[in-house]
Amino acid sequence: MTSKSYFRITKDVFSNRNILTIALTTSAFTLMEQGWRPFWNLYLKTELNASIPALGLLAMIQSSERLLFQLPGGLLADRFGRRKIIVYGTALRIIPPLIFILAADWRHIIPGLLINGAASIYMPAYNAIIADSLPKMQRGAGFGAFRMIISIPRIVSPIIGGVVMDALGYRKGVRVFLFLTVIVSIIVTVVRSRVITETLVDDKPKITKEEKRGMRAPLAEKFNLPRSMWIMVVVAVMGSFGVRMVREFLPIYAVEVVGITNTQLGLVQTTVGLITAAMALPGGMFADRYGRKPLILASRIITPLTMGAITLTYNFPTYYLARSLSSVGDALGGGANNFAGGPAWDALVTDLVEKSKRGTVMGTIGTVTGIFGAPSSIVGAWLWQTYSPNLPFQLSMVFGLIGAGIFALGVKEPKRKKTLD
Repeated sequence: MTSKSYFRITKDVFSNRNILTIALTTSAFTLMEQGWRPFWNLYLKTELNASIPALGLLAMIQSSERLLFQLPGGLLADRFGRRKIIVYGTALRIIPPLIFILAADWRHIIPGLLINGAASIYMPAYNAIIADSLPKMQRGAGFGAFRMIISIPRIVSPIIGGVVMDALGYRKGVRVFLFLTVIVSIIVTVVRSRVITETLVDDKPKITKEEKRGMRAPLAEKFNLPRSMWIMVVVAVMGSFGVRMVREFLPIYAVEVVGITNTQLGLVQTTVGLITAAMALPGGMFADRYGRKPLILASRIITPLTMGAITLTYNFPTYYLARSLSSVGDALGGGANNFAGGPAWDALVTDLVEKSKRGTVMGTIGTVTGIFGAPSSIVGAWLWQTYSPNLPFQLSMVFGLIGAGIFALGVKEPKRKKTLD
């Protein structure tokens, strides 16, 4: 694979206006969000008096709210189209950072989490419109190119955020980035409302008399999916529980247990973003050439092992190495940030599911993983407080490896000529 191949695929993918618009607006939002997100729980703990159990509770609330809206969002996206859901959901994202700025106690951010959960109604439509817009024979590479572009802000923002936090402190530093997030969210909403075009026009189902009398038959048909797809949902659940058990506590572990600085934490996040961006397109191209399953399986093994390896870190270089390795899994098929994502994973879901069901399936994955993953942050906080900060990471490794085994034994990748458009 040459640089010319990379350039040609990237050019083909981003010649589509929808993908280009979503990639640029997502990158703009990520550029601001990644300035404060890595330090959010440290801010809650030091400035808003949140304990470890309180942080677990907040994570559970956020997960619970999201699960309520993912499946309805997917159903709406398949019936009424992607564009409207994306625009309305994006507009809702303007409100939470305003609430976070005004919060004087950790309890005050709960309304913001609830609204942010409601905004997640657009995520199935967001994923579906990308899948709809990608070239059929380059889905892996297409997802890879898309993820490469939206990962670029992760290279820049965290290290800047770390420097700002060390210079201004968490209170001023986080609020500066939250204010910028509000401004960017307004711009993103306007751009998406004016530029994104609908992809489900030709496939939009007509409402028959039978459907008006009762929705059971068409709803049941939506969930008539291949066995491999349901196994992938189970694997996503296993990954969700394991990752969510520790994800909210990673920055606190790094700063308070390992003993690194905020600037060093920012450098870690920047490196994670760099690796994710660099590997996304090659990973997608390998998925197109050699198959989706090998890359997904590799990521499902790498990520849990590195979660366990974090408990062996004792200084900045060792922590830096462990998190860098975990980003490899994140780039390929779902890791600490994408327990059900990655170019190969997204391409396989698209291959297995026909166009008219993609929103529903992606919403189902979000809802089911949310249901089972919601209590995991509470479990992680309890294990941290009661036994050891290391135990949640070790159990996260166990859950992830079990999921990898289920995926290896249960999922069959369809032959490329039989994939669904």
